[in-house]
Amino acid sequence: MNKNKRSGIIGIIITIIILTALVVITNVDVSKFSYLEGIAQKLVMPIQNGLTYLKNKIAGNNTFFEDINNLKSENEELKKQNEELSKSLSEIGIIKAENKTLREYANLSDQYTKYVTVPAYIIDRDLSNLSSTMVINVGSREGVGANMPVVSAEGVVGHVISVTETTAKVQPITDSSSSISAIMSISRDNLIVKGELGNNNQLKATYISADADLVLNDDVETSGLGGIYPKGLKIGKLTEIVEAQNITEKYAIIEPAVDFSKLETVLVIIK
Repeated sequence: MNKNKRSGIIGIIITIIILTALVVITNVDVSKFSYLEGIAQKLVMPIQNGLTYLKNKIAGNNTFFEDINNLKSENEELKKQNEELSKSLSEIGIIKAENKTLREYANLSDQYTKYVTVPAYIIDRDLSNLSSTMVINVGSREGVGANMPVVSAEGVVGHVISVTETTAKVQPITDSSSSISAIMSISRDNLIVKGELGNNNQLKATYISADADLVLNDDVETSGLGGIYPKGLKIGKLTEIVEAQNITEKYAIIEPAVDFSKLETVLVIIK
């Protein structure tokens, strides 16, 4: 009996509490909840942002902007290194070119040991409709004078026609005004080799004797006559013989030993 009475009292108390809570809830102003919610958000947001930053830091996302700054610095450093490398490569290129020129001079000197020579390189070319000349970087200061032969590793280039203190003008054998007394290497026939107007790739041999026994691909050399070129310098190679009804009009085509389009370094024979 006492137990049933106690259970009933507890049930009544619980019912009263539930009803009281319902009454309070139904009478509370909802706007106050919104106000309280705003305060809660202000309190919670910094915590939430802190948690988000901590999450990103753990995940490595916060390094994005730092990486961009690092990349900019690295890019500037790479640009600087690239400029220095380009400069170094340019200097290496100049040194290699100078070494190449020195080697060419050495090879040239070895070929012409019986002559006193001065090394030079071409600094200008004058190609007009009437003539073709070139300028080299040595002159009277180095002992160079007019009518001195100019040669390359392949053979005869031409001869000096005028000088200044530091430069010399050279008339190549391909110039239309050039004329060289020559001799064939095998048959030993004499002929005159002339340049052709506007053609650096071939020479014309004239004054060929009636009984000359020319051989194709035979070498053509300087004869030593004429007072400019010493004997035995290579002029070129005989590539074609052109017959004519009049024997005095017979001529031959000679391919120069020197490739004038690629010519850079030469020697001037002083003695």
